Amino acid sequence: MELGFLSWLPGTSVSQPGPGSTDFCSSLNRPSVESYATLERFAKYDVHVFDVRLYVAAPSCGHKWYCKASRVLLCSLSAGHQRAVQRAHIVPIATRRQTPSLNMSAKKKGGRVSKAEKERLQKEEEERRLKEEEEARLITEREEQERLERERKEEEERQRLELKDRERREDELNELRFMLEENQNAVNTWEATCKEKAKWDRYMLCDGSPNPAVQPEINTFISLWKENPEVQIQPLLQQCALALRLTDELDLLLREEPEPSVAQVYQDTLLSLQSLIHAKHQQATEEILKWAKACSDIETGNMQTVVQDDNITLCLWANLNKNPRFKGYQFKEVGLGFELPKQLAMSDIGVRILHTHYDHLSHLSQKAQAQMRKPAREEVNEETTPAETPRILEDEEEEVRGSAEQAEDELQSLKSERKKSAVSVHSAKEERKSSSLKERQEGEGGQTETGMEGVASSGEATDEADSTPAVAEPVTDSTEVHEVDLQQYTPLGGVFYFDVFHLPPQSHTVSSWEMRELLDTGLQVFPYPSEHSQVHSSVSGKLDENNTQFPPIGVTVALPDTVVFLEEPQVACWDPVGQHWRTDCIAETSYNAEARSISFKMESFCAFTLLQETYANMPFQSWELRPLGQDSALLTITTALNEVSITVKDNQCMLHMDGVHELAHLLGKWMSFSALQKAMRRAGVNIFVNEYSDKYVVINAKDPLIEHAVYEQMALVSSAFAFSWSKWNAQCGQEHLVLQVCEHLEAGLVPKKAWSLYLLGAQRTQRLKMAERSSEFSPELAEGTEFHSTFLHMLRDSMSPEGRARVSHSHHLYIHTVQRLLYATRVLTFS
Repeated sequence: MELGFLSWLPGTSVSQPGPGSTDFCSSLNRPSVESYATLERFAKYDVHVFDVRLYVAAPSCGHKWYCKASRVLLCSLSAGHQRAVQRAHIVPIATRRQTPSLNMSAKKKGGRVSKAEKERLQKEEEERRLKEEEEARLITEREEQERLERERKEEEERQRLELKDRERREDELNELRFMLEENQNAVNTWEATCKEKAKWDRYMLCDGSPNPAVQPEINTFISLWKENPEVQIQPLLQQCALALRLTDELDLLLREEPEPSVAQVYQDTLLSLQSLIHAKHQQATEEILKWAKACSDIETGNMQTVVQDDNITLCLWANLNKNPRFKGYQFKEVGLGFELPKQLAMSDIGVRILHTHYDHLSHLSQKAQAQMRKPAREEVNEETTPAETPRILEDEEEEVRGSAEQAEDELQSLKSERKKSAVSVHSAKEERKSSSLKERQEGEGGQTETGMEGVASSGEATDEADSTPAVAEPVTDSTEVHEVDLQQYTPLGGVFYFDVFHLPPQSHTVSSWEMRELLDTGLQVFPYPSEHSQVHSSVSGKLDENNTQFPPIGVTVALPDTVVFLEEPQVACWDPVGQHWRTDCIAETSYNAEARSISFKMESFCAFTLLQETYANMPFQSWELRPLGQDSALLTITTALNEVSITVKDNQCMLHMDGVHELAHLLGKWMSFSALQKAMRRAGVNIFVNEYSDKYVVINAKDPLIEHAVYEQMALVSSAFAFSWSKWNAQCGQEHLVLQVCEHLEAGLVPKKAWSLYLLGAQRTQRLKMAERSSEFSPELAEGTEFHSTFLHMLRDSMSPEGRARVSHSHHLYIHTVQRLLYATRVLTFS
């Protein structure tokens, strides 16, 4: 017997030998019709045939043909087609003994098959095909019927569960409402008790400090301190520290949102104290510069000194030597330095860098910007009829416009003037230029306002020196003013007041007598650039880097060691006229990340600060709220730049971060949530949102009412349940929330397989059948679970007795603290 094979590949005729196969057509008779019929049967069912080989066995007598198909690879077939192909594959090829006459006839006819035989084979094949199609149809119909029956049962079960949920909906909502109201009432009682105790403790405090809430006391303190002739630096710094504590108390009082009239009194008192603090710094600076000659350095011939306390860093340099080759000076012990052009190096001046670790300027800009953000139309009462609405809105707009402060009106007018034509703007600039020159001529010899002294223009009490005319400040009506949006950027590290003054007259010794010229003008600002150049550059609105007559001043600042800068900080200078920070007067900025210092150039001396994007940590990458025990939980938020963890225990919070030495004063310390939130923002670690945050961050918008309700219920069970973010929260729509939940009563991390997905909406809460790692979202209800109207009752279905005990014994202050933490971070929307 001789063996061989014919190869057939897709797209190739079965009668042709495949590549590398033995051509038996030349030595043997061609294969019988059965072999071709076998291949056709496979092709009719769309079989993906990669290699079908026909093995032909021919006995030497030539009485039989045996044909078999092998190596049939099936893929991408429906179930019906696979079964049909399998059946076709296992059916043996018909083998029959041919009669000698037929065999002789086939030999004579050259192996041809008769017409009747072909018709018989085709008929059998057609019958077989019809039978298989019928079987496949019956299977499909049976599967469809099973699917419809399954869906019918599921729908009936769903309707039963929905009916059950509707029947108990009112009871569940009432129970949840009662629990929340009970906790809130307990919190309100505790807060009222704390306020009364604080008032009593403040009343019993006998340290000589006034109570800022009592107007006669604080007014007396301000008047006496203003008249105090003390000018020595150390006593003044102690007095300023007391005044700063009073301003902090006023801030707390204002956060309590008192009556508008009371709030206005607190605000005026706060501005008066801030202005007076800065005026005292001016007096101390003048006193030190008066004795510059006596304290001069032997090596340089000039005077340089640094004074520090917990609130300020004061660097002073007096130009006594007037060396034309002088370039600048570095106060290495505090990381501050400056570079002076030649004109100033030859002048009789004193340079001051006053770094206040607090910020008394930004709130002036925030107030103006908040007024501008107020909607032009106020909320209308629901009882108001549509016909009355326009008239009420107009009245409200008139009240808002009538109550705006003078500084805000000026800012609005400046902005409106920018929209005028170029001719109008030019004429306005010329008018301002001439009026500024006229004011300077009238105010020669008077004391000049610098930095915080601009606060006095808002109506607070100031000393006599502050009431004198000042050198004209830069005009801010330019069309290219870069005003800093204090919702998008946050000043960090306090304020740096960079000033240059006329050096006060120094003492002279004559015949053992020390003589000094006394001036009643106070500390005078040295104008640089000159007044004419200053007005010109102010109108242009940007730093002129090519100004060779008045080169810019260089500044080097070491970043404060109590602030985290996640990115390269920006520098902004204060505009005392427009009452805002601006960035268009800073040039040639150079940031050294390793040395944590920044250098830049300014065209004039002014206050400046360092800015960081407020929402650099947002949106969050992930989050997890995990219980640590009774009335204790850990919230971990992973951002694109770091990981922030906050532990809650009762009503206290503690911050955790790895590898951030700048936060050594915060890490591992228990404090109230309000204190922690304020401290984290001041340190540059902001994970908290406000009403404007969604305008600067790409968020996963959700219904705020649903979100608020979920945070309330999460806090109720946070002693026993862990919660985590889910990638499906972004794909379930605005009206639903998806998060991972599991009961977690043991110490340590939550196992990944323990999480379950929950779908929360305004009307219904359910546990999902799908898992976090599923390939697509499906709202299908998990087996063995029910619908509930509240998240709390949904979790109760699977809560263990120990978990129920923890939840029932949760303290109201702990629940309130977790609620505030979730409200402040809004992890479900900003992740």
